Amino acid sequence: MVLDSDSGGSAILTATATNSNSGDDDLDPNRKTLLEFKRAVQEEQKTGDKRIEEINGKLDSIKKQIDEERTQLDDFRTKLKQVNEEKDIEYPQFVELRESLMEAKNQMKNLDDKVGPMAAKLRKERSDMHNLQKALEQIERDIQTKKLSKDEERKLVARTKEIATKLHTLKVIHKKEDQYRTISAQYDQLKDQVKRIFKLKEEYGTKIGKLKESLDNLINLREGLYEERRQVIHTVREAAAKLEMIDTQLNAIAFKKSRMQAAEYRHKRQKETGDRRAARQEAIQERTKRDKEYQERRNALKEVAVKKMTTGKKLTFDEMKLIFGDAGSD
Repeated sequence: MVLDSDSGGSAILTATATNSNSGDDDLDPNRKTLLEFKRAVQEEQKTGDKRIEEINGKLDSIKKQIDEERTQLDDFRTKLKQVNEEKDIEYPQFVELRESLMEAKNQMKNLDDKVGPMAAKLRKERSDMHNLQKALEQIERDIQTKKLSKDEERKLVARTKEIATKLHTLKVIHKKEDQYRTISAQYDQLKDQVKRIFKLKEEYGTKIGKLKESLDNLINLREGLYEERRQVIHTVREAAAKLEMIDTQLNAIAFKKSRMQAAEYRHKRQKETGDRRAARQEAIQERTKRDKEYQERRNALKEVAVKKMTTGKKLTFDEMKLIFGDAGSD
């Protein structure tokens, strides 16, 4: 949007300034100030265009990062969903197996209570179950094959009952122990699986939370850059409008100079061709005088705004209209 001082109406100004810069300044003292102010506005516009380009670059980078993090977020959400589905399958089994383990443990305790102090001793005799079984079989053979007195036979039968009872108790105890160990091993394995699932849930949940926070920050940053860009664009457009008004005034100055040069040329010719053209020249001079008087009155009205401009202060759009708004009427 930066206006080229060598294009359009400004070409007239350039050509005139080449012929006689001092003459232009004598014709309109504001010309030098206008040119300096135009350079300042062009620099402001150039700075704004550069800032817009920088903002656009940042926006492209932020948009790319937002897209990447949204893709990561979708991926983590998908993985978390899979972990939750796995948890829905494994956790009920874990709870059920934990209840079975507690039940098996209670059964062992109840059996210990029932057997009494012998329970601990019987557990230690697990390795002797084979010997007890052999002893029981031997006693049964002795009863069947040997010639025994009634007292000996009664003792062997009592011994048989004692060993059989101990064997049965041992089998029950160790069966419960084996059942408990099996369930316990399954429980430990499933417990590790459940721990792994909950650890994954926590990890994915943390990553999702961090990504959401990062995305919120990026979106806020993006919106801030959008707002800044809108403000800079407004400033650049306002600078373009100022440049148009400055060029209009400069073109008017150039046109006025060329018109007065033509008047002077006609004045010289009138002097050479006699009194008739001298009268016309006098009329032209009179009109020039009126124009000058009009310009002087106009300059008086502009004095306050011009002083502000010459001090280097930034003019508002309305102040520039006060100075340059009807420049074309000159």
